[in-house]
Amino acid sequence: MAGSSYDALSDKKQNLIRKARKGSVFAAPHSAGDITVLTDTTDKLLKALPTGWFDLGWISDDGAQFSSNIDTSDVSSWGSVTPTRTDITQESTELQIAVQETNLNSIGMYVGVSTAGVTPDATSGEVKIVKPLQPLKQQYHLLVLAVDESDAGEIYIGRYLPNAEVTDKDDQAFSSGDDPLVWPVTFSARPDTTLGCSEMWLFGGPGWFALLDDMGFTVTP
Repeated sequence: MAGSSYDALSDKKQNLIRKARKGSVFAAPHSAGDITVLTDTTDKLLKALPTGWFDLGWISDDGAQFSSNIDTSDVSSWGSVTPTRTDITQESTELQIAVQETNLNSIGMYVGVSTAGVTPDATSGEVKIVKPLQPLKQQYHLLVLAVDESDAGEIYIGRYLPNAEVTDKDDQAFSSGDDPLVWPVTFSARPDTTLGCSEMWLFGGPGWFALLDDMGFTVTP
């Protein structure tokens, strides 16, 4: 059997290199409807968000930072210098964002309060939010959407966290420098009993559809 050159074996496609050119972090109270379908079947563009969802607006140019942690348990065996069995005992996903817009939603997430009953003073417009002595457990639906572009149209890559809890927040600075006042929070993905998962990846868009063959997907009529 004859050999083959590297160029004949290699299969590299520049059109499959993706970037998150722009995007948003959409959020909703845990009582709102889930997002399980990202795009419309007719034009392959984004479907409207369910009632109760909102865009967190501008975030820092670090974007949406995901981190994953996997803990394992190894079995060592007589005569083997490497583990002979490895089990995954824990896996977690975290999301860090720094919201640049100051509004009702960003304040509520950072302070850790329900904003349902927060209303400005009718005369002065002043808003008072009291941080509770006992922190509230904040649960949200989160859709982090990255948008890329191609000759065929927009490409969407989404990571949906159906049960995201606020588990940490970074320091906040009041300063007159170049950086704006931000509301930095960390979410942790928790299991969702309705969908049976802690995270869902969603891909779509007219540009995505045009590249299905190049990416190796087979469309079943």
